[in-house]
Amino acid sequence: MTGLDPSSAVAVVGTGTMGQGIAQVALVAGHPVRLFDAVPGRAREAAAAIGARLDRLVEKDRLAASDRDGARARLRPAESLADLADCSLVVEAVVERLDAKQELFRQLEDVVGEDCLLATNTSSLSVTAVAGALRNPGRFVGLHFFNPAPLLPLVEVVSGYATDVTSATRAYETARAWGKTPVACADTPGFIVNRIARPFYAEAFAVYEAQGADPATIDAILRESGGFRMGAFELTDLIGQDVNESVTHSVWQSFFQDVRFTPSLAQRRLVESGRLGRKSGQGWYDYREGVERAEPHTAEKARPPAYVVAEGNLGPASELLALIREAGIQVREDDEDHGTRLVLPGGGQLALADGQTSVEFRDVVYFDLALDYRKATRIALASSQDTSPQTMSEAVGLFQALGKDVSVIGDVPGMIVARTVARIVDLAHDAVAKGVATEEDVDTAMRLGVNYPLGPFEWSRRLGRTWACALLDDLHERDPSGRYAPSLALYRHSYATERREGAS
Repeated sequence: MTGLDPSSAVAVVGTGTMGQGIAQVALVAGHPVRLFDAVPGRAREAAAAIGARLDRLVEKDRLAASDRDGARARLRPAESLADLADCSLVVEAVVERLDAKQELFRQLEDVVGEDCLLATNTSSLSVTAVAGALRNPGRFVGLHFFNPAPLLPLVEVVSGYATDVTSATRAYETARAWGKTPVACADTPGFIVNRIARPFYAEAFAVYEAQGADPATIDAILRESGGFRMGAFELTDLIGQDVNESVTHSVWQSFFQDVRFTPSLAQRRLVESGRLGRKSGQGWYDYREGVERAEPHTAEKARPPAYVVAEGNLGPASELLALIREAGIQVREDDEDHGTRLVLPGGGQLALADGQTSVEFRDVVYFDLALDYRKATRIALASSQDTSPQTMSEAVGLFQALGKDVSVIGDVPGMIVARTVARIVDLAHDAVAKGVATEEDVDTAMRLGVNYPLGPFEWSRRLGRTWACALLDDLHERDPSGRYAPSLALYRHSYATERREGAS
């Protein structure tokens, strides 16, 4: 089945930022577009705003003037829902309230033809529940665009419990014809992106609440070590703390208060105080004029060790050995397999974050996971009060010799990047096992929807298929609340991999 014919009319109901963006996408794809808003005059204002954005695209040579003129001619504000009778697709982008959406679609069913596809752009409500008010829920789908819709390529095509396969396929192919990258998704809380992305925010907030590090340091580590485009604190300030917390709370409630999705008390206090981020002038950071931006903690210069002793290959951090040699530091190989650690000249040890804490061992410094240790510009280290000053100094000096800034954080199990990535990988496995989406679509959604440097399954393959499960097991032992308990899907995947490797 193919998508809608470009000559068929598309309607967008709700003319806020998202509604205007979706309308612009359909316009540029060649469709006649009807705009409707329940507030008188809003549709005409939205049409004018879309026209102005098309003008700017022409000025930037991103759209031909003739295409702009054609799009303007195809755009028409609607005075009432009755004006949408000839449309082949109606996309709703109104307030996120179930009763409001259900009432709208009940009215639309009395207006449009039987073959008209009905779609909601909801990000937090159940597609199945919205469709539950319809006589024919089979033609109802979720078309979840990301803001700004004209720029971001991802569209989650969500099938409700009663959605016909033909309707979902038609919506999927239409989104692709519009130049978007659609991913198919079952109707689950948060769909793909907002479900699997929760740990990115939650773990950063948890480290902060445990006084492991301040927001600026955590953000810098996520960016400069983890390879994420933005840190969790600056990103939620951009999104709006109220918006981000609302999504988190909705997913948590929809999963019957599953501990894995528990909202952050620190973020709740931020919202209660009215510090909503950039839009209010203050959030995790202070954006008021004249206020200096907070800087991450960076360790003072330290002398590098003359040599290190490598016990094992460091697993996902094995490329460090080549970097250490290139920095002129001798690497001595220990033939006996004692684990995956570096022994420093003073006798202390340096180990990759594994879900345990430094205080459990004698003189151990942990270092965090990096997406690419060669390209990383910052590394986080963690130690306990029992770690010797010499060991910490040698660890700091070692990474500085590799050209990295070093941030020393509290003795937090799993540190920052490692625990975040492990939990994202776990939720991704759980989602696929429960039929939410395919591995390929999950990876595509997380790369395009929230700009992750790798999809969860790409990351899992790079780190080793047992890595996330082992780290979460250790975290769960230290926090038995259930938040870090590996999913059954990840356990199965990990044990199956171990059996295959053991048999080979």
